[in-house]
Amino acid sequence: MKLQCQRTELLAAVQLAAAAVPTRDHKPVLRNLKVAVNLERCSLLATDLELGFRLEVGGLIVEEPGEVLLPAKRVLDILRETSDESLSIEATDQACFVRGLNTEFEMSGEDPACFPEVPVFTEDQYHGIGAGTLREMIRRTIFATATEQVRYALQGVLWELEGETARLVATDARRLAMVEGPAVPHGGEDTKDVNHVVPTKAMHLLEKNLRNPEEKVRVILRPNEALFKTAHATVYSRLIDGRYPTYREVIPKKPKAKILLAIGPFLTSIKQAAIMANDESRKVAFSFAKTKLTLEASEVAGGRSKVEMPIDYSGKTIEIAFNPQCLTDMLRALDDQDQPTLELTDGKSPALFRCGDCYLYVVMPLC
Repeated sequence: MKLQCQRTELLAAVQLAAAAVPTRDHKPVLRNLKVAVNLERCSLLATDLELGFRLEVGGLIVEEPGEVLLPAKRVLDILRETSDESLSIEATDQACFVRGLNTEFEMSGEDPACFPEVPVFTEDQYHGIGAGTLREMIRRTIFATATEQVRYALQGVLWELEGETARLVATDARRLAMVEGPAVPHGGEDTKDVNHVVPTKAMHLLEKNLRNPEEKVRVILRPNEALFKTAHATVYSRLIDGRYPTYREVIPKKPKAKILLAIGPFLTSIKQAAIMANDESRKVAFSFAKTKLTLEASEVAGGRSKVEMPIDYSGKTIEIAFNPQCLTDMLRALDDQDQPTLELTDGKSPALFRCGDCYLYVVMPLC
């Protein structure tokens, strides 16, 4: 195999693919990236057996087709550190060479046939979602996934495809984010009430590949795996085993107060009050009164904060406490021009934030 490439373009591709390379000890062959080249295209493949990634790389001049395994970390370091903008990559049965105008790197070769297969997207039945829409849906939910092993399958995002609607849900048992967006079925089946929980790592990799908001992403959900296809990339993921909670039961139904909030001032006030929040409890008290919201926090050593901001509210006073991180994560995922509505029942019941007709966020209060 032999090809010519531009360093910056190949670096960007390798950085994307490296996200699918295992970080812990796995089979040694999985520490590599597989480069498969024919006269029409160059494919870059990576997998940790649970997550697979296939990227079509453009801007290359193929002189000789073939396949090669490249040590992911080594090739990433080479592409970052070399100053040559044009590079040649040549592989023999014994070694692989990366050459520039003033540099040459030689790496021992491994048999490409030992690298596991990465699935390709060949199906005609799927759902199509706009890349811009899907990227926003991921951004508005992924922060709410669990980071530690818990009773339910919460370390990922629940997918539901129902008719012409795609629904993404994420929760860590302290908060829940749900977003809906349009999806065009192409012979696809509904997946409502069926657990399809895509791991957080796969969702991050998918989000990074949604660079053109106008393109369509093809989605297939199978009993144990999911496939996502963009114009140039395919992301494959095993699904998370286990039950997902009946999330609709925690969504408040009959609020007693509705408060329209401006993202900028609300986010600023939370960040200011949180400066003096106790490091262990991470608690900020919110008092929603007529025309005014008061936020207060205190620290064991004797420090305290008090922040006030005007709000459009004329109901009875409601006092409730939250972990400020649960609110700032959600607010940063929204756009500056969004105006979420906060729905409250009392100081002990879950709070519900709505943004438009397609996004809601439930937060459990602190005692």
